[in-house]
Amino acid sequence: MIRLAEMTDLESVLQITHDTISEIYSHYYADGVVDFFLKHHSRENVLSDIENGIVWLLEEDGCLVGTVTVKGNTVNRLFVLPQHQSSGYGSQLMDFAENKIAEKFNYVHIDSSLAAKQMYLKYGYREKKTCRIPADNDDILIYDEMEKQVAKQWGRINYNGKIFTPQSNAENGEVDEETIFHYFQENDLFWAEYSGGDVLKGHMIGTVDEKGELEFHYQHLNKDRQVRIGKCHSIPYILENGKIALQEKWQWLNGDLSSGESVVVEK
Repeated sequence: MIRLAEMTDLESVLQITHDTISEIYSHYYADGVVDFFLKHHSRENVLSDIENGIVWLLEEDGCLVGTVTVKGNTVNRLFVLPQHQSSGYGSQLMDFAENKIAEKFNYVHIDSSLAAKQMYLKYGYREKKTCRIPADNDDILIYDEMEKQVAKQWGRINYNGKIFTPQSNAENGEVDEETIFHYFQENDLFWAEYSGGDVLKGHMIGTVDEKGELEFHYQHLNKDRQVRIGKCHSIPYILENGKIALQEKWQWLNGDLSSGESVVVEK
């Protein structure tokens, strides 16, 4: 299972990163370069990335074995603990990172260490430039900037199990920041349950197209014990932290038949 890292995972991400660098990179780089990598992946840098919601962890049988950071169209900090390498975990993390990036970008970028270069070449990455920068003890860090073209895969968005909350809504709407939406998806079938704020209980049902756009009808019971019914079209876009936001245009099908716009964001 690959899941988003939380603040409580900071020590685990640091351990995976530093243990891998210390054991594996020492076979490819001088001590000064290894120290450079350890300082680069500092507690402060890892903490900042976790706060920004771009760090992911791979968990197997309750054990955290690997991590990857996806920043924009760049794969960063992809590490698997040495004792768990050669078990396919690196490939799982790479596939996950590429799929996340392909939701928004056409190219994946990686700054490859010497230790990982062969793996990236097998994955279809091409070398753009070999870089050399000074490290500790007058040693030289050598790494390659690599790139791979991918097709945007909006259809890869899967809403199943995701939770959304409203970020904004028109005045004639009835959901607010206290409303929680639980989304579900099976193939192109979409449905959701929601409640909170002025909504006692609500349901949505509709379809998902190949771009991840949602077309659905909704109905709910509000605090005034009124049943409200409407229709909505939602267009997804991906935030910098990798979360999904939905730009919605909706219309009531009872009452005043008014329409409005709203934005909901994945928690």
